[in-house]
Amino acid sequence: MKILVIGGTGRVGSAVVSGLLGQGAAVRIMTHSPDKLKKLPAGVEGIRADLDDPDTLPAAFEGIDGVFLLNAVGLSETDEGLFAVTAAREAGVKKIVYMSVYMPEGSEIIPHFRSKVPVEKAVKESGIAYTILRPNNFFQNDLWLKDAIMRHGVYPLPIGGKGLNRVDVRDIAACAVNALMKSDHEGQVYPINGPDTLTGEDVALIYSKHLDREVRYGGDDLDAWAERAKYMMPEFMVPEMRIMYQYFQNHGMAATNDNLEKQRKILGRMPSSFDDFVKEIIPAWKAAVPHAA
Repeated sequence: MKILVIGGTGRVGSAVVSGLLGQGAAVRIMTHSPDKLKKLPAGVEGIRADLDDPDTLPAAFEGIDGVFLLNAVGLSETDEGLFAVTAAREAGVKKIVYMSVYMPEGSEIIPHFRSKVPVEKAVKESGIAYTILRPNNFFQNDLWLKDAIMRHGVYPLPIGGKGLNRVDVRDIAACAVNALMKSDHEGQVYPINGPDTLTGEDVALIYSKHLDREVRYGGDDLDAWAERAKYMMPEFMVPEMRIMYQYFQNHGMAATNDNLEKQRKILGRMPSSFDDFVKEIIPAWKAAVPHAA
């Protein structure tokens, strides 16, 4: 089976590629970056193409049996996803796994959640066997926060006090690999969550535990967060993320027992815990920032 991984050089996609290689699949990674093509894992085919340029897609999809579709948050995200589904259909792809987002009722007000709804619809109506994965907020988002946590003792993401069932991207990747390589997940939409509902205070306490010193939650002030964030992300993303964090603060993003039970069918095990994730990353953080306060 030959799998095209779109987004295969990113954090989730690279874990999908690793899992597919471990299952003996032939893997092609599509990227618009010539530099990234030079750094692909051994045994992986690379092709330069861009979801923003539909004319480049037929070559990328040629001879492909299955597709993992992850397109980045951006102003043209919906169009890019729709172009990919069209290319898959025209190439005769047999299976598509689309990574969407965990989307409780009302969360469509978040722009980069809403942008995925038409892509989900197109996937379902494509005539291709499909699985849709809807993951919650990633543990690995915190890897960008090393300096704030280690140097300043602050967890800065304003996720609020309702709680999110945050998830390890490696669990998302494992679900994607199972969906691509097995035939019993077709026509399904799977929420993908971690086992614990975590508030901002909970996250700070877990970091405090593994650092053996206090890490404070930075609080729910979205104005203050936006002022800092404008130096760290594209301008268009700041208001989008502010809407997301406001939703988190007002409603949370908690998994139900039914969500977790359904997830077990595709993951095949209990999901990884945030506590274990922090325990894993802290030694490297301490080595990188040895004189943190």
